[in-house]
Amino acid sequence: MLTLVLGSWKDALFIGILVANIAIGSFQEIRSKRALDRLAALVAPEAVVVRDGVDRSVPVDRVVVGDLVRVAAGDQIVADGTLVGADGLALDEANLTGESEPAVRRPGEPVWSGSFALEGAALFEATAVGPDSRAAKLAATARAFRHPRSPLERANDRLLLWLVALAAPLAIGLTISVLLRVHTNEGRVQALTAGIVNLVPEGLILLISLTAAVSAFKMAQRGVLAQQLNAVESLASVDVLCTDKTGTLTEPTLRVVELVPAAGTDEMSLARALAGYAASAPSRNLTLKAIAAAELAQVERRTVVDQVPFSSRRRWSALDLGDERLVLGAPERFAAVDPALEARAREEASEGRRVLTLGRTESPLPERGPEPAFPEDVQALGLVVLSEQLRSNAIETVAFFAAENVDLRVLSGDAPATVGAIAKDAGIPGSAPALDGEALPSDPAALREAVLSAPAVGRISPEGKRAVIGAFAAAGRYVAMVGDGVNDVPALKEARLAIAQGSGAQMARSVADLVLVHDDFAAVPRMVGEGRQILRNIQRVARLFVTKSVFAAVASLAVAIPTATYPLLPRQFTIASSVTIGIPAFVLALAPSSGPWRPEGFLRSVVRFALPAGLTTGTGIVVGYYLARYGFDLSLRDSRTVATGIVVACGLTVVMRLEDERGRRRLAVGTLCALMAAFFILALFVPFLRHFFELTTPSGEAVVAWATGAALGLGGMLGVLRLLRV
Repeated sequence: MLTLVLGSWKDALFIGILVANIAIGSFQEIRSKRALDRLAALVAPEAVVVRDGVDRSVPVDRVVVGDLVRVAAGDQIVADGTLVGADGLALDEANLTGESEPAVRRPGEPVWSGSFALEGAALFEATAVGPDSRAAKLAATARAFRHPRSPLERANDRLLLWLVALAAPLAIGLTISVLLRVHTNEGRVQALTAGIVNLVPEGLILLISLTAAVSAFKMAQRGVLAQQLNAVESLASVDVLCTDKTGTLTEPTLRVVELVPAAGTDEMSLARALAGYAASAPSRNLTLKAIAAAELAQVERRTVVDQVPFSSRRRWSALDLGDERLVLGAPERFAAVDPALEARAREEASEGRRVLTLGRTESPLPERGPEPAFPEDVQALGLVVLSEQLRSNAIETVAFFAAENVDLRVLSGDAPATVGAIAKDAGIPGSAPALDGEALPSDPAALREAVLSAPAVGRISPEGKRAVIGAFAAAGRYVAMVGDGVNDVPALKEARLAIAQGSGAQMARSVADLVLVHDDFAAVPRMVGEGRQILRNIQRVARLFVTKSVFAAVASLAVAIPTATYPLLPRQFTIASSVTIGIPAFVLALAPSSGPWRPEGFLRSVVRFALPAGLTTGTGIVVGYYLARYGFDLSLRDSRTVATGIVVACGLTVVMRLEDERGRRRLAVGTLCALMAAFFILALFVPFLRHFFELTTPSGEAVVAWATGAALGLGGMLGVLRLLRV
């Protein structure tokens, strides 16, 4: 503003460029947001309400006071209300109360929006919706804990703090010098603008945001919803990826392969009991849906007198159907299983099959509570064997991660033998067999050692998944978790990066940083590639911007502060920065790239390049300027033209040095640099441009000064960088 009021509008060109960059960035972010909004609509939470006696799915914002709302495991409570009916309902109210233990709720008790159903099913009457309820705060409370800063963001924060610390004393010194020695407002504004504005990399943060927005847009086109803009970049830092088995490595559906009746039970009786259980269960998980779809027998849905809903912690459920009480769960829960049935269960599990046992009990079902006791007199009726099929692209996806040094771990509630077999079939490497989640070491060091060597963990509880994630994190690993169910939520919360399946529970989607809308695990490798490209490109762009800040600091310290005259006018710095930083940085930030991608030592890497490059470039500028101004006694305008030419020559060399890999990209960058150099040469010889930027046509002495400064800057820069092997 001072430049426009007290100086020349030509020296305020950098404002126009900044506005243009903001406009371009805003356009990209708006485009990305629209794409993300369209994708988010596909996984937006809905509520099931009972209207006119019919169940209807409606958007959450269409729920009104008086609606009867159905809730199943994994659903969010979308309004405040009172329970009309509840079958083993357990709620996660941690977002509201901070209490991590499930809260069991019974008919007549209140429920609050912002909580989630962990187990059971319920029907409640909405008593408060919209701004009158906690539903208005749902999005904030559901993800209040999910805003971890990515490694790149933290590194750039530190970088900017260091640059501000460097710029502050220089700005103070320059201000004092200018105020004491320059007596016109226009001259003061010119010197201060040129000296201070270029000390801070004003376009770096904009380019980081722009790159993240463009990447999010690309991911949206591939069916991946980024609920945090830094999530794609954060994925590039992942070196351990923990994943559930069903729906990720295997197809999301199951099919019944075989029924194995116990001694004294015929197959038809087992089939009728299983079909009746699946038909009568108040809420169906993936297993019960598969049993119901198999149509094992023609049965009618019966009234459930009492139930123990399924929990991934206890791995069993039970129904009281009035005339009989049935229990369905993991085979090892049934201690009285005959040896032949037990051996068959182990055999099927070792081949990657999911095996469950159905039993009958004469005892009343246990009292409802967080951990109901397994009935002691259960008589096994037989086994149901279900099959999972590897996704067609699972082996290829696993091979990609292995090649990229990302360790995969499968965490599943199925039997260790089943999980281990699936992991082996998918090609997940590991030097130990699958671990039993019920026997994991409690000692943190022992747990770390165990999970680092095993490819999979079976029979693992939600708390066990969280403990495994924590063990990897304690070992210094950057962990991502892929899940879809309520049992995955603790691990999703614990992981540095949470990825949910689009068809998963609402609770899992609400805490995820990324949502695979089409349940395509094969999209993750593409996201890894996108994130690593961001890291590489931002690292290159940061080197470019920081190099400019360093040589601007050298010019201030060696010329501007002693003489109160900056070697370039703001408009000259604008054209030099545009052709060496502005346009090349924009291209480099979005272009394909290859090479190192790890964020470790980001600051060290930037400084190792930018400090010597900036110091040598600044030295070349100072020597060339002083040689022209005092050695050859050229005018100030001629001397500034020399300094501007040195900036352009050294800056374009830095751009070429950043793309040091031979091939088409280097050729493209070389072509870009040639075009930028041609534009600057055009500005030297076209009268209008030359007058506008206050440049002069180089004389022989000016060419000598320019060549001397450029040779010193270029030679010193390339020599030091080669010596440092940067």
